[in-house]
Amino acid sequence: MVGPAKAASSLETLRHYESLEGMEGLELAPASGPAPSTWVQTRALAHDLYPGVLVALTIGLAATWLSQHYGAPVMLFALLFGIAFHFLHEEGRCVRGIDFSARTILRIGVALLGVRITFDQIAGLGIGPILMVSAAVAATIAVGIAMARLLGLRVTLGVLTGGAVAICGASAALAIASVLPKRPEGDRDTILTVVCVTALSTVAMIFYPVLSNALGLSHTEAGLFLGGTIHDVAQVVGAGYTISPETGDVATYVKLLRVALLLPVVLVISLVLAQRASIGGRKVIALVPFFLLAFAGLVALNSTGAIPKSAADILSDISRWCLVTAVAALGMKTSFKMLVVVGWRPVALMVAETLFIAAIVLGGILLLG
Repeated sequence: MVGPAKAASSLETLRHYESLEGMEGLELAPASGPAPSTWVQTRALAHDLYPGVLVALTIGLAATWLSQHYGAPVMLFALLFGIAFHFLHEEGRCVRGIDFSARTILRIGVALLGVRITFDQIAGLGIGPILMVSAAVAATIAVGIAMARLLGLRVTLGVLTGGAVAICGASAALAIASVLPKRPEGDRDTILTVVCVTALSTVAMIFYPVLSNALGLSHTEAGLFLGGTIHDVAQVVGAGYTISPETGDVATYVKLLRVALLLPVVLVISLVLAQRASIGGRKVIALVPFFLLAFAGLVALNSTGAIPKSAADILSDISRWCLVTAVAALGMKTSFKMLVVVGWRPVALMVAETLFIAAIVLGGILLLG
C-alpha cells in the first residue's frame, strides 16, 4: 500500500514533469479524447518555438546595431554573440526555437535571396563554375574514402564526412546517413560529422574572407571560392556578404549548385554502399531541398521582371533579417568542447577534406582566371 503522503508526492512529481513539455523538443504522449484542432496545435507549436526564435532575433538586432555603429560585419557579430549564448541550446525552452531558426528561418532567408539574382548574372559566370563544383564534390568524396582507409577508419565514415564537406554540411550528413548501411556506430558517426563539419564551417566563415582579400581575389572570384568551399549554406551567405553584396550573390549561387548535387550523390551512395537497388519515389522527393526550388523560382521571376523593385527590396530586407537570425541560432548551436572527446583521427579526416576542397576550388579559380 502506498501512503497518502507518498502518493501526493508522486502526483506532484508527475505534474512537474508535465510542465516541462516542449523544453527539449520532446512532446508528451497525446491524451485520450478528441484530437486538438489545428488552431490549438498551431498555438502550441508557436508557444514552443517563440523563446528560441526571440533570442536569435534579439541577438540579430544587437549584431545589426553594432554593425551599423562600428562598421564590422553583421554576420560575424551575430555568429560570435550566438556562440557566447551556446548554453541556451543545451537545455531549456529555447532549444526548439533555436533549431527552428537555424533550419527553417535559414531556408526562408536563402530562398528569398532569389530576388537578388537573375539568369543574366548566372550566365555571366559561364560553364566553368558548374564543372568546377561538380569535380570538387566528386574528388572530395573520393579523397574522404582514401583518407579514411589511410587513417584506419571505416570507409562509410569517409563517405559520410566527404559528402558533408563537399555538398552542404550537416544537411548532407543527415541525408547520406539515412542511406548508409545500419551499424551500431552509425549514430555516433553522424553526430560527430555534424558537430565537426559545423565547427569547421564556422571557422571557415571567419577566416576565408580574410584569405580571399589576402590573395587579391576579385568580388566574383571570392564568391566562387567561398561558395565552392564553405560547408553550410548559412556560413557561405554570412562570409559572402561580409565582403560585398556582389560576392554574397555569387557565393550563394555557387553554394546552391553544390546543394543541387545532394540528390544524385545520395542516390549513387545508396546504390553502392547501402546495397539497395533503388530508392522509393517518396524518399527521392524528400531529399530535394524545397528552398532550392523556391530560390530557382524567384530567380526565374526576377529575370523576367515580374517582381517590382519595391517588392524585391522588401523581400531582400526580409531575407537579410532571416539570415542574421539564422546565423545567430547557428552560433548558439556550435559547441567546440565536444570535439575534444572524439579523438584526433576523425577530426583530422574532416580537416584534410576541408583543406582539399579549398585547394581544388582555388586552383580551379586560378585556372579559369
